[in-house]
Amino acid sequence: MVGGCGHVGLPLALALAETGARVVAYDRDAQVVAQVAAGRMPFREQGAPELLTRALAQGRLTVTDDPTQVATAEHVVVVIGTPIDEHLNPQTLALPRAIAELAPQLRDGQLLVLRSTVYPGVTRLVERRVAELGLAVDVAFCPERIAEGRALEELSSLPQIVAARTPAARRRAAGLFRRLTAAIVELEPEEAELAKLFTNTWRYIKFATANQLYMIANDFGLDYERIRHAAAQDYPRAADLPGAGFTAGPCLFKDTMQLAAFNNNQFALGHASMLVNEGLPLYLVARLERRFDLSCSTVGILGMAFKPESDDTRSSLSYKLRRILQFRARAVLCTDPYVATDPSLLPLEQVLAGADLLVVATPHEVYRTLATDRPVIDVTGRLGRGVLV
Repeated sequence: MVGGCGHVGLPLALALAETGARVVAYDRDAQVVAQVAAGRMPFREQGAPELLTRALAQGRLTVTDDPTQVATAEHVVVVIGTPIDEHLNPQTLALPRAIAELAPQLRDGQLLVLRSTVYPGVTRLVERRVAELGLAVDVAFCPERIAEGRALEELSSLPQIVAARTPAARRRAAGLFRRLTAAIVELEPEEAELAKLFTNTWRYIKFATANQLYMIANDFGLDYERIRHAAAQDYPRAADLPGAGFTAGPCLFKDTMQLAAFNNNQFALGHASMLVNEGLPLYLVARLERRFDLSCSTVGILGMAFKPESDDTRSSLSYKLRRILQFRARAVLCTDPYVATDPSLLPLEQVLAGADLLVVATPHEVYRTLATDRPVIDVTGRLGRGVLV
């Protein structure tokens, strides 16, 4: 049993089904359940459509919105993370509340696996809640560490972290994930909780460093991407210096703020990274105002997903850029080749025809060969044009 038909749960369900396991994917969204049961992926994921078709045809995957199916499972994988509220505080009770809702379906002897990122201590809280229910259920925390769009590849190629309080629970969880990979890393639950937060926070800080360096180079009329390539060429100590660009999505910012909250908000590096990454759209618009009269300009935003070749708009800074420009520009036109859930988006051709200047917010590969005489601003520099603002 794998909870959810989202970006974490569904790829895991497909990967386990591919190993021959019988998997039930439970999701409360009946519309998404119907879509997946009909063999249609609800989001872009490389290799997933083929696996979904095969799993359904061979009867290894069942998709349902019936919670009673949870009671039939030997392993229950819960894919519910810890969101942050409008004050950047983690909502630590989201997962325990979900477990309480599932309680009537849990039974003795099951293994309950927490899969999404959680605030440190949530695993222990879930263990306590399960014990209070009088259930003999093993609890493990096995955080996902996949890159969206490459989940199926990375589920088998990356080590799986397995954490549990008891040897028996750890052994059972390791056995489950050995279906996907032989590389198992065992930790205590609190260690694993921090390992996941450290991983996402480290990436967020690295991207903030790149964005700050981009701003410095750009302010002096220099090309950050050209400098970065020169610094990294045949020089391994600079090989991991990222390119610049909007740092967004459902994990990195959220998990950095969770780590800050866990440390009593004494996390200057994390908060500084947030100011840099969240401030990049404002910086970009301020620089645009030096070159263009935005009040008389229609700006086209290319790419609304939070990262290239994705259709996921969760926490995308492209929308923050749009809000800023809607206040300062005459008009804003937006497009994305993959996002089909936003009715305000326009076809690329219409944006190219109507815009006075273009901003590449998400560097999808399709934009590399744009045929336009409009000025193109690309912070990432990946498309080889219009870097400086």
